[in-house]
Amino acid sequence: MKRLLLTLTLLFALTASGFAKDYALHTPNTMMVLSAEEGKPLYFRYYGSKAKVDDIRAVGRMVKYEAYPAFGTYCDKPYAALVKQHDGDNAAKLVVEKVEMRPGGGFSFLLRDVAHPTLAVKVNYFSYEDCDVIKMNAEYINEGKKPVVLQKYMSAVLPIQSDNCVLLHIDGSTKNEYNEVVEPLTSGVRTISSQSGSRTAIHHNASFMLGLDGRLDETDCPVIAGTLSWMGNFHFEFYNTLQARIPTLFMGGINPAASDYTLAAKSSLTTPEMIFTYSANGKGEASRTLHRWARRHHLLDGTKEREVLLNSWEGVHFDISETSMVDMTRDFAALGGEMFVVDDGWFGEKYPRNNAKTSLGDWNHAPDKLPRGVQPLIDMAHSNGMKFGIWIEPEMVNVKSELYEKHPDWVLRHPDFDPSYGRGGGQLLLDLTNPKVQDHVFGVVDNLLTKYPEIYYIKWDNNMTMNNASSLYLPKELQSNLTVDFTLALENILKRIRAKYPHVVIQLCASGGARLNYGYMPYFQEMWTSDQTDAYHRVLIQWGALNFYPSNMLAAHVGSPFSKYTQRHIPIKYRFDVASMCRLGMEMVPSTMNDSERAYAKRAIAEYKKIRPIVQQGDLYRLVSPYEGLRDFTSLMYVSEQKDKAVLFVYRHIVKHDMSNIIIRLQGLDPNATYAIREVAPEVENKPVRLNGKTVSGHVLMQEGVVIPELVKTYSQNRSHGEMRLSNDYRSVVLELTKIN
Repeated sequence: MKRLLLTLTLLFALTASGFAKDYALHTPNTMMVLSAEEGKPLYFRYYGSKAKVDDIRAVGRMVKYEAYPAFGTYCDKPYAALVKQHDGDNAAKLVVEKVEMRPGGGFSFLLRDVAHPTLAVKVNYFSYEDCDVIKMNAEYINEGKKPVVLQKYMSAVLPIQSDNCVLLHIDGSTKNEYNEVVEPLTSGVRTISSQSGSRTAIHHNASFMLGLDGRLDETDCPVIAGTLSWMGNFHFEFYNTLQARIPTLFMGGINPAASDYTLAAKSSLTTPEMIFTYSANGKGEASRTLHRWARRHHLLDGTKEREVLLNSWEGVHFDISETSMVDMTRDFAALGGEMFVVDDGWFGEKYPRNNAKTSLGDWNHAPDKLPRGVQPLIDMAHSNGMKFGIWIEPEMVNVKSELYEKHPDWVLRHPDFDPSYGRGGGQLLLDLTNPKVQDHVFGVVDNLLTKYPEIYYIKWDNNMTMNNASSLYLPKELQSNLTVDFTLALENILKRIRAKYPHVVIQLCASGGARLNYGYMPYFQEMWTSDQTDAYHRVLIQWGALNFYPSNMLAAHVGSPFSKYTQRHIPIKYRFDVASMCRLGMEMVPSTMNDSERAYAKRAIAEYKKIRPIVQQGDLYRLVSPYEGLRDFTSLMYVSEQKDKAVLFVYRHIVKHDMSNIIIRLQGLDPNATYAIREVAPEVENKPVRLNGKTVSGHVLMQEGVVIPELVKTYSQNRSHGEMRLSNDYRSVVLELTKIN
């Protein structure tokens, strides 16, 4: 059906000369139109709701803007391509030479430079028949006998017919990731970029949304959302062009800063894919489309459920021992856990890993910590009916390590001055452009899984940016290739790993969310969202990340009641309910819980397993934002594709005297169905909220909403219900809705 539709589009657009004028890419509800004529530039015409091309033209929504402009013709306009030829000339004019239909949906437009015919740029557009997603990228082809230098080489250009755009993006810092930022696009250029080389999402994320009519509403405004599938430095440009026909222009791709890329003769470079969706029904629909597309087409094992795990880090840090790990495994199994993960501190034969200053690169067990190696820990997990995982940081090395003693030339550093160290004062980033280093990093994973084939899960960390942007391997004339070649090398390593170990679960970690982007999705099943263990802070972080990333790839763990980062005490139910909005896990020593907390944890884990299919695979609806209004409440929900199941999360944060309740209007349900309501893991097992057991129509739940008075109730005593509650702050309710007719 898809191929037939594209064929008809081509036949409809054929001219007498045999060259198609208009090319329409279709998704279920959206459409993009470009026009091409041999010997002339490629033009962008339209992106928005699906319709007849003639109707779009009739209402004045067809525009004409160069789809991939190069520097050298209109120097007052933004350009996507800047290429320096071997003779120093950097002006280009790209015109259409050929158009090809892409397998699976979409078109490729081969553009050639009029002044330098040995330079070609293939601009690719991909469309999907089951999701409203269109992707773009470009391939630079040097057919000449001498190298050229790519000075700007964007993946995508998107003209936008709106002069009143509102931009949403997410930024932050370590333990404060994914803050939702909304701002108007005013006159001039707004840029968002990363140039940290390795941990490229630590401050800004390569994702955005644009509200096209002056606002960003969840349900009722046109929105364009975009995200870049690239593990390296990125760069987004938002232009307010002051032009009547194209008031706003977006460009995105690899960050060109300090990244002039020398493209050898007879070679090519393909830029990363920029992923777009258009929603006529608000940013909620845009998020759901990105989540759905990622799970179906991009995220490794995206439609599989993730296990409930316990990670050792926040509980013991580097203080690993066989006894402590065995105890934690046994205790977590008693709570219903499904996997135990040994974090940092298990390795280092000559230099035991007792702190962050040593041992990275030496991936053998530390004999004084694990005298019998890792196998007894694996056996203990299996004997308790659980899977086993382990932590590594294969791209890194410590100066105090056997690896560095053998290969000091394997690190990124400048030969003429002392390096800048990372975590612990002695950490360096390995030079992945060196093929021997690539073999080593692949070998870290390969050797571990060969020695211990029963390892089910790997936590892959990265705790250092590219502080020393110099390669001892690359020649001087190619040093500016480093950031791009480093990223391509990492991708090559990951492809090798996945070719041999296609379904070993690997979590991507980098002091929390410093690496979260779509480029890693084909190689990692999940990401560590943040090192922040304060559950209230986590509400904000997870809310921001869920704008673009599906819940089943966001790891969310229950930490200790007292957060060392915020100095807050938070009750166990709230902590579990916050972690349950994504992939649930724990990050503490289970034996430190009292009896009532252990009983609740066991109940909460069992209940999460019941709602897990909906939370991890359902459609997300954001109901009450923690970033808007009084910010006393937050609420979101997940709904199954068949609308027969839903899970509602409601969080009330800080208590106020004589606090008003809130009406929460649900979304995404079948208005003609009746739903039975059940509270998931109530704070007191036999005392659920009043809504528990009620049956209500989907129409009423969405139009009239629900009120949960228990959320504003305060206790006269600070500690109640078996000392589970530490204060009246931070209360939450989770409701499961099941369609009964």
